[in-house]
Amino acid sequence: MAVQQEPLSHYLDMTYPFTVVPDNGAYFIEFPDLPNCFTQVEDASEIVAMAEEIRTLWIESEYERGNSIPEPAMQSGFSGKFITRVPKTLHKELVAAARQENMSLNAYVGYLLAERNVAAKLNVRMDGLEIQLSVLNERLPYNVDVEKRSVSASQRITKRDMSNLKLVQTKALAA
Repeated sequence: MAVQQEPLSHYLDMTYPFTVVPDNGAYFIEFPDLPNCFTQVEDASEIVAMAEEIRTLWIESEYERGNSIPEPAMQSGFSGKFITRVPKTLHKELVAAARQENMSLNAYVGYLLAERNVAAKLNVRMDGLEIQLSVLNERLPYNVDVEKRSVSASQRITKRDMSNLKLVQTKALAA
């Protein structure tokens, strides 16, 4: 069912924040306000251009499908600031780790939170794909092995992993 929408230019002109998580020499880019809008680049100089490209493609695709396009959360009253209390020992450890990384405490904690959030989302996506593959296994005359793997902060799914996963899904659907 098509959703009543603003003109495409309305969404393309909005500023959507994105997160960048370094990953073994590559950079994982995600738009938290745009579900499943993410990409990865190998060179830091490509981050801004690739972020803009994936954001534009995502918005245009969703618009063409008639799907709802969320507005940036920043326009929904989120300031990006919150206060939390932590034990003194944790505070001390975080300050030391931030210094070691040559970052401010604020930037370091933001980095840790973003990295953990991305890892958690990837785990949820992997769990969902595992369920889909299990359902497909029931329909196929043969079994497709599904190996559950946890994505830790030090691991990331690469573009090649995603394309291989899409290939497996496509072959399974075609069978």
